[in-house]
Amino acid sequence: MHQAEITAAQAYIRLMAATRAALADPDVAPLYMSVLASPMEEADEALRSAGLTGNEDRFFALVRQLQPTLTGSDR
Repeated sequence: MHQAEITAAQAYIRLMAATRAALADPDVAPLYMSVLASPMEEADEALRSAGLTGNEDRFFALVRQLQPTLTGSDR
C-alpha cells in the first residue's frame, strides 16, 4: 500500500466517522450536515491523488486493511 493510498483510505474512514456523528441524532442532523463538506472534499482529493477514483474494489480493499469493521468484513 502506497502512502497516497493510505491517505485516501484514512480520509474515507474520517469521513465515515464524521457522517456517523453528524447523523447520530436525527433531530439535529440537518444542523451538522455542513460539517461534512470538509471531510468530503478531503476524501475526494485523496482519492484523486491516489488514482483510486473509479476503482472502488481496490479502494475498499485498502479500507478493509486499515479498519475491517468499517466495511462489515468482520461479519
